[in-house]
Amino acid sequence: MSIEIPPGLTELLQGYTVEVLRHRPSDLLSFAADYFARLRDARDQEALGGGRRGVSFDGEPMQTESNGEEEPDRGDEDSDSDFEPPVVNRYNRRVSVCAEAFNPDEEEEDTEQRVVHPKTDEQRCRLQEACKDILLFKNLDQEQLSQVLDAMFERKVKPQEHVIDQGDDGDNFYVIERGLYDIVVAKDNQSSCVGCYDNHGSFGELALMYNTPRAATIVATTEGALWGLDRVTFRRIILKNNAKKRKTYELFIESVPLLKSLEASERMKIVDVIGEKVYQDGERIISQGDKADCFYIVESGEVKILIKSKTMTSKEANQEVEIARCHRGQYFGELALVTNKPRAASAYAVGEVKCLVMDVQAFERLLGPCMDIMKRNITHYEEQLVAMFGSSMDLLDPGN
Repeated sequence: MSIEIPPGLTELLQGYTVEVLRHRPSDLLSFAADYFARLRDARDQEALGGGRRGVSFDGEPMQTESNGEEEPDRGDEDSDSDFEPPVVNRYNRRVSVCAEAFNPDEEEEDTEQRVVHPKTDEQRCRLQEACKDILLFKNLDQEQLSQVLDAMFERKVKPQEHVIDQGDDGDNFYVIERGLYDIVVAKDNQSSCVGCYDNHGSFGELALMYNTPRAATIVATTEGALWGLDRVTFRRIILKNNAKKRKTYELFIESVPLLKSLEASERMKIVDVIGEKVYQDGERIISQGDKADCFYIVESGEVKILIKSKTMTSKEANQEVEIARCHRGQYFGELALVTNKPRAASAYAVGEVKCLVMDVQAFERLLGPCMDIMKRNITHYEEQLVAMFGSSMDLLDPGN
């Protein structure tokens, strides 16, 4: 039996969910009755020619049927409306938009007016340098990347300035050019720092991707500089690109044994933040002793893992010894991220290799449920090194 979702149901329920999260009513049933009654009254009023499409809670207008699209010019018909559209300011928090409609799978003509913030040559160079390793941008073609860079604006921050606040609506995506930033999460009336950004990285994408409130507060601890991308451009370019990426990687991610314990929605979030990198035969992917910044899953090809052991004689110590090979669906590079130590081994491509790459921030945020599996693997690595070299020192004290 096939079940078809009625047109408009998804948007209707999304709108109700957003308002519940915003107002947090104590009586959900009464709130729902009031909410849908107002929607019905707004629809009936529009049908009678009233032309008003807004519903308000606590005096704050919210959209119901327009879904963020401009209405055609009706002359003076709406001149007596009490709804004033907000003035767009890229630094201000945005007003919640109920049931904001966006289907990245629709191949419709791009009619949105493009946002362009003029930049000097010096600013453009700094922006390109800051964005070169941002995985969300890796799958963009040259035209898309150019539009994104055109739309980004510079924001200077001071110590203790809040860039985004937990619970707020998503307005911008940010790329860090310089500065230190704490990631603060409030839970059960207690705030704790769960991580930090050190002069590179990006944040703010999840609220824009999934239309959810900010999941954390980002506080600058030093003076710094950020590059922001507005919500509309992010969704128009990045989300549409991610929809294509989902179609490409969805089945593959589901087949990765490590990720089978995750919910489907959690796996989709991983698809949204990964990038693809291609390596040629013999190319080094990671180097022993380097600081860890990424986690790798082999999409195709073969990767060999080699190590220079400190327990070998001085003559042998200069030679790398192969300890493992990774094939499609297997992963590597997690050890240094789990232990917060330098890379314990090097990885090289055997033939042409395609890897899916996740940066350290996304790894820590999204792969928490898999951490126990990866920690269990550390014991296996130690046993393997003891069998080969008589010691696991290279894991306990990694480096060149």
